[in-house]
Amino acid sequence: MTPIDLNSDMGEYDTPELLAREAELMPLITSANIACGVHAGNPDLMRRTATLASRHNVAIGAHPGFPDAQDFGRRDRPTSAEEVESLVSAQLETLADVLASEQLTFTHVKLHGALYSLAARDHSVADAVARAITTFDPRLILFALAGSALVKSGKTVG
Repeated sequence: MTPIDLNSDMGEYDTPELLAREAELMPLITSANIACGVHAGNPDLMRRTATLASRHNVAIGAHPGFPDAQDFGRRDRPTSAEEVESLVSAQLETLADVLASEQLTFTHVKLHGALYSLAARDHSVADAVARAITTFDPRLILFALAGSALVKSGKTVG
C-alpha cells in the first residue's frame, strides 16, 4: 500500500473555535504546517500547536508566508529572490527557536498562500526558497506543487 500524507495548515488563528477545530483535526492528519508568525500565528500559538501535534505523532512543519497579516499572506507582492530567501530563513529560525523550548523539531516546510504560488511559477524565487531551506537544514522535506518550479529547485539542491 502506498502511504499518503494528509497535511493541514495549522496555528494560524488564536480563537477558541479554531483551536477546538484544530484539536479535533489533529488526530486525523499526518503532518501539521505551522504558521511562523508572519502571515499569521505567534510564538505561543506555534508552541501550543506543535505540542498538540507531538502528542498525536503528527509531523511538525514550518508554514512560512509573506508578512501580510491583513490579507492573510494571500496577496501577490513584488519581492526579490534575496528578500524571499531572507524571509523564509527568518521564519524557519523563529519556529526552530520556539520548538527548542519544548525539545521539538520540525521535519518539513510548506509555503503559505501567495508565497507558495509565486515559488511555484518563478524559478528565481523557487531557487531562493530551496537555498534557504537547504542552508537551514538539508534534511527538511519540501512540500511543493507537482510540476512546479519549486519541485525542480528542491530536486536541484537535493
